[in-house]
Amino acid sequence: MTLEQERAALEERVGQILAEARQQGADAAEVGVSRSEGLSVSVRRGEVETVEHTRDQGFGISVYLGRRKGSASTSDSSAEAVRATVAKALNIARFTAEDPAAGLADPECMPKGSLPKLDLYHPWDVDVATATELARSCEAAALGVDRRIGNSEGATLSSGRSWRAYGNSHGFVGSEPATRHSLSVSVIAGENSGMQRDYAFTIDRVPDALEVAEVVGRRAGERAVARLGARPVATARVPVLFGHDVSAGLLGHFVAAISGGNLYRRASFLLDALGRQVFPDRVVIEEHPHLPRALGSAAFDGDGVATRGKRLVEGGVLQSYLLSVYSARRLELTTTGNAGGVHNLRISDDGLDFDAMLARLGRGLLVTELMGQGVNGVTGDYSRGAAGFWVEDGAIAHPVQEVTVAGNLAEMFMNLDAIGNDALRPGNIVCGSLLIDGMTVSGS
Repeated sequence: MTLEQERAALEERVGQILAEARQQGADAAEVGVSRSEGLSVSVRRGEVETVEHTRDQGFGISVYLGRRKGSASTSDSSAEAVRATVAKALNIARFTAEDPAAGLADPECMPKGSLPKLDLYHPWDVDVATATELARSCEAAALGVDRRIGNSEGATLSSGRSWRAYGNSHGFVGSEPATRHSLSVSVIAGENSGMQRDYAFTIDRVPDALEVAEVVGRRAGERAVARLGARPVATARVPVLFGHDVSAGLLGHFVAAISGGNLYRRASFLLDALGRQVFPDRVVIEEHPHLPRALGSAAFDGDGVATRGKRLVEGGVLQSYLLSVYSARRLELTTTGNAGGVHNLRISDDGLDFDAMLARLGRGLLVTELMGQGVNGVTGDYSRGAAGFWVEDGAIAHPVQEVTVAGNLAEMFMNLDAIGNDALRPGNIVCGSLLIDGMTVSGS
């Protein structure tokens, strides 16, 4: 089946399910239909561990009786299953209390005309033999970096394609095909009685854009060896540089704090922060949902609302929350087209490469791995296990492990001293290394 035939079939299925919902008495309805298939091959120590072919399909429907909502889903696409699933959703709605915020997005929020061309679909007809060879090459390159690399957690090549269609009783139907391919490896280095593990990966919509397998493997091996001899450091209050491997996670906490669900539940440390300074005045954070080939691109959100580019932070001031239709109504605001999350977040940088960021750090901790879940989204209190490297005079001195970095996210964002231009790409949140001035590092 061609791509256009697949698209037409999915959109036709959406129409059939909506028609069934109308026939059974729904006042309004919205439907998401999906289909996906993929291949994943894992090797360890040169031997194939798993070969997994996946093929999934299904649909979910939400129906409305006035302001009462019921939802149901199934992986069965037969006509009988459609009727039964719609009936189940309607039965749930009949016994659900009315919710003034429930309901479809307003019709004017839907995309108008043709959807933007996002170029997200680049299938890879990779077979098991080729996938196995690439994973083996990646792992072999990692193991060959140094004799102290004596074990492997394996290498995995994955390739998948998916089709998603959404429609609602306002008459909007849209579909977006997409692909995602990745290669990853994790190895273990040992010296004396100490062992260290590290990994590397590459991911992209386009198979030809993946890094060469041997390059990925060598990076994993070099990272594991560099961590040998790690030790705690004395407890101190010092600057902390979050490397580009982990910095996107900090922005992820910011995204969660300005997301509608946490805001209307009063479970965010950035309550009532709209129009308030939350970062230093040089910081700009933007959302770009229509970037071609990007991992976070989407023409419409989970509510069928047209996505649009916007500045979330300008001059350090919070300009916009991230709202779905439901959360916007709960907050008496307007949806921002973010049902399901953010789309391609980008933060401005200070034009400093990694070496310049180390020099600016001077003396302190470079964090390359974070562990644990010690983040309180209500208060912003932040405390996580960390590993990385101690830095003296702007140069890496030795690896570090068994320490905790602690602070408060609101203060950490305001104390953002520098943003590197060393962001990893691609990713839904693209962020270079972040230098936070003054955090507590708890160690020996």
